[in-house]
Formats: sequence, structure tokens, C-alpha cells
Amino acid sequence: MSELNPIAQRARRRIAWRLLPFLFLLYVICYVDRANVAFANLRMSADLGFSDRVYGLGVGMFFIGYVLFEVPGVIVLERWSARKWIARIMITWGLATVLTGFVRTSGQFYAARFFVGVAEASFFPGVIVYLTYWFRRDDRAKAIASFYAAVPAASVCGSLIATWLLGVHWRGLTGWRWIFILEGIPPMLLGIITIFYLTDRPREAGWLSADERHWIDCELEQESLAKKSIRDYTILQAFGDKQILLLILAYFFAHCGTQASTYWVPTIIKRLSGLPSSQVALLAALPGLVGIIAMLGNGWHSDKTSERRWHTMIPLLIASLAYLLLLATHNFTIAIVLLIFGGGVMFSYYPVFWSMPTLVLTETAAAASFGFINSIGQTGGFVGPYAVGYLNQRTGSLSAAFAFIGISYLLAGSVVAIVRIQIPKSIAPADVTVDKLPATPAAGDFS
Repeated sequence: MSELNPIAQRARRRIAWRLLPFLFLLYVICYVDRANVAFANLRMSADLGFSDRVYGLGVGMFFIGYVLFEVPGVIVLERWSARKWIARIMITWGLATVLTGFVRTSGQFYAARFFVGVAEASFFPGVIVYLTYWFRRDDRAKAIASFYAAVPAASVCGSLIATWLLGVHWRGLTGWRWIFILEGIPPMLLGIITIFYLTDRPREAGWLSADERHWIDCELEQESLAKKSIRDYTILQAFGDKQILLLILAYFFAHCGTQASTYWVPTIIKRLSGLPSSQVALLAALPGLVGIIAMLGNGWHSDKTSERRWHTMIPLLIASLAYLLLLATHNFTIAIVLLIFGGGVMFSYYPVFWSMPTLVLTETAAAASFGFINSIGQTGGFVGPYAVGYLNQRTGSLSAAFAFIGISYLLAGSVVAIVRIQIPKSIAPADVTVDKLPATPAAGDFS
């Protein structure tokens, strides 16, 4: 790796400030639109006569559509144009979200959530691929953390918006319908802006100087060649790699827990507390605030120490412990603290997890593998919410749901513990695994 000369410092800073705030905004909008159904459900199921099982299945239908189109979409993005494909994704999911505001039957609800999933498919892994075009390995966990901090931030924004909209009744439509209608408009507008704002590759970036473009191109090309020195993966070889399969399994278990939490926590808080929906929405924002701090801190420390596995595993185990402890308490205050702390810390595993496959995969194999990991893992997004709805309806208690979520996180952390990814010799010393890499001069902030 090159030393941090003035050109390198300037290039890293300009790339970070140009791309990360905008991508952060896009993902905030994305996750608000994905999870808004959790807040709408504080009134929606009662208005439409949906049972917990119907709601859980409807939430899960999003992930069916998402999984079916994930890998093809991310390959199109890598081979065609990242900015154009991201723009297409945003415009179509915004339209599908608006239409969700007009559902009246369970069948319409299932169809609407399915098409939101189809529209959004490949956005997240596509952006992860896009970040590999611009950020070196030593900056990647920080970059992904800055992008992924949008998830907890979106939970805060979504909570505040829902607090306001749940109480309105405009033009004959109740507040939960306006949540979908109004939150579907920004992605369509931002999709148009994306076409003109984002740049596909550094060599096309007129906002970088010639020496800055040359530096980042050389750095990324050097990393790509180093990865190929171990093995130049084809798509099928990457799909069959043992470590990639372990990452898929870990992400599946983690997603069972995270999506069950995302879509059920507002309802869980309401049932534990009996508070009005507006106050429940405010409480549901607190895990997101904790998550922003935990995610950025974990991503920064992971890059500083060049360690990946423990920084992924520990947040999952903490979240597991928090949910399992919920089984032992009947105190509402303690339960809320556990939900806030466990739910917040859980967010911090994401950026480090997604930096792991970028260590060895390049080009189309990397794009397809990110889509593969995300799509198969996202089936946990169907299993988790539906399982909680089924368990709630079958047992009449939240205890089984807490156990399910806690065990899901525990299994995810346990699988991460056995992941081993070999690092190219030109990037790290021989025989060093992903859990311990040497620190480099570039492991600080983007300065």
C-alpha cells in the first residue's frame, strides 16, 4: 500500500465527502420505506382486521421478491452502470411504496410487499460493490459503516415521522396510509438526482484531479491483482467457496433476528407498555440512536486494528444475551433497556461483516457473491417476522419470540467464529486470517 502522501490524503477526503453523505441519505430513505410497515402496523392490522400471522406473512413477502431478483440485479449493476441501476431501483420502489398506502385486503398487502421487494432488490449489495470501486481495503469498513449507519438513523427518522403521521386523517385516509404515500415520494425524486450526481468509476470523476484519479486507480488495481494471486474466482467458484457459504449461513441467522426485531419491536413495546402509538414510536427510535454510535465506533475500531471476525461476532452475542435476558424479567423498564441496548449494539456488526468478502473477491464474482450472500441471507427476513407472528398467535405470549430472536443471534455469532478468510500476501503476511490483520498507516479517519 502507498504511504499517505498529500495526494492520497486529498483523494481519500474528497471521495469520502462526495459519496458517503449522499449514499447515506439514499439508504436512510431505503430503510424507512422498507420498515415503515412496522409503524403502520400500530394501526393497520386493527383497521383491516389482520391477525399477527397475516401481518408476519405480509412482511415476509417483501423478502421473497427481494431474493428472486437480488443476484441478477447486482450483476447488471456491475456490468452496466451503478448510478443508472441505483436510480432505477429507487424510482420503482418509491412507486411501489406509494401504492402500498391503498391496500385493503390481505392479498393486496401481500402483493404490495412482494413488489416493494422486487423493486428494491440489489440496492444494498449494489452499493457495497460500488464502494469497492472507490475505497481501499484499509478504508472499507469505515466507508461501509458510514453508509450502514443509515439503518439505525432510518429507524429514528421513521419513528419520528410515524409519531406525527399516525395521528392525522387527511382526505379520507388514515395516518398509517399516509406513512406509505408520503414516504414513497422522496426515493423517486432522489432516483432522478442519482443519475446526475453519482459517478460510476474514479477514472470518470471530473471532481477529482488527474493525480488523485491516478492514485486511487493504482491502489485499487494493486489490491485486485493481490486478490487474484490467491485465486481468480469465477461466479460459480465464489458461490461454492466454504467461507462464502459460512458467511451466508451466519447472515441468514442474523437476519432472522434483525428483521424479526425491526418489524415487531414497535408492536412488542406497545403490548408490553399499553402506551399510545405515538409514544411507542418515540421509544422505538432509541435503539437506532444507540446503533449509530455503536456502528460507527465498531467500524472505526475494526479498521484501526485491522480485525474483522471478533468485531462481527461480539455485537451478535451481546444482542443474543439481551433478548434471552428478556425471558427472565417482568419489569417494563428493564425490558425496554434490554431492547434498546441489544437492538442498538446489534447494528454494529453489519459494516465489519460486509468488509470480509471484499478482502478476497473482485469484479463480477464479488458483485454476484454480495448479491448471493444478501439474497440467501435475506430469506431470514421472511423466516424471522413470520416465525414471531406464528409464535405470538400460537402461544399468546412474547416469550417464545424473545427466545427465537436470541437464539438466532447466538447461532449467527457462533458461525462467524469459525470463518477463516485467507488474505493475499501483498496485503497481509502469510497465514494471517481475517480475525487479525496488521494495522496500516491508512487505518485512521478519511484525512
